[in-house]
Amino acid sequence: MKAYVFPGQGAQYIGMGKELYEKSNRSKELFEKANEILGFRITDIMFDGTPEELKQTKVTQPAIFLHSVIWADYLGDDFKPEMVAGHSLGEFSALVANKVLSFEDGLRLVSKRAMAMQEACDLDASTMAAILGLDDELVVKTCSEINETEILVAANFNCPGQLVISGSEKGIDIAIEKFKELGAKRALKLQVSGAFHSPFMKPAQEKLEKAISETNFNNPICPVYQNATGKSCSLPEKIKQNLIDQLTAPVLWTQSAKNMIADGASEFIELGPGKVLQGLVKKIDRNITVSGFDKL
Repeated sequence: MKAYVFPGQGAQYIGMGKELYEKSNRSKELFEKANEILGFRITDIMFDGTPEELKQTKVTQPAIFLHSVIWADYLGDDFKPEMVAGHSLGEFSALVANKVLSFEDGLRLVSKRAMAMQEACDLDASTMAAILGLDDELVVKTCSEINETEILVAANFNCPGQLVISGSEKGIDIAIEKFKELGAKRALKLQVSGAFHSPFMKPAQEKLEKAISETNFNNPICPVYQNATGKSCSLPEKIKQNLIDQLTAPVLWTQSAKNMIADGASEFIELGPGKVLQGLVKKIDRNITVSGFDKL
């Protein structure tokens, strides 16, 4: 079975999607429609902007979303997903790909999500860090201990031995030193604007919940494996709730990939910029075939 997966924030690069725009009239139409919906020419930044411009959350999230879903559209009849999943932001791309959301509604939600998350980041000094080479259980236990005095949680279960944590600036600093003492191969702060997938995102969650509740969700053409549960879902109302929960819940990517494999996935195809998810899936199960579509 083919599982299509969609990357999240951090996979962006200047020039992403430019070939699709120039060589496919259909893709060009979708990019131009996105410019209208967003109210600014995101294509100018994606194709010829600076890394700093592209790094703005309000630009990054819709840019990655557009690259992913327009790739899925470009594949046409060759795009036949039997299951889908997306990492964080990528879950919105997955929901457009499996027809739960329209292109337009998906883009509007992603834009609102990006704005709400940026506003939440501006409220408190918070950040994230990657912890490599330790058991997930040890990382979770240590975070819970530090969480008694500083907000600190496990945020992204990317693959065995690679976990991203979120919390207050002080909490992250304490955690980095603690994990180094515990023998982590690496414990490093990430260049992000705030603590995603943590309680710091509660204000953003409240704003996004209203937008999601007012958006039409259709029956999917195939199951989506969602971040908040790591399990498949095909019920529109449940998909909505899991999507709302996602902002403050950890991304259960390891669990999602394992469940997809257990349910019959033998090939993972990444749609969107970069090869991050292909690498993670290989670390989760080296026997799985992985590939991707990024450039023509």
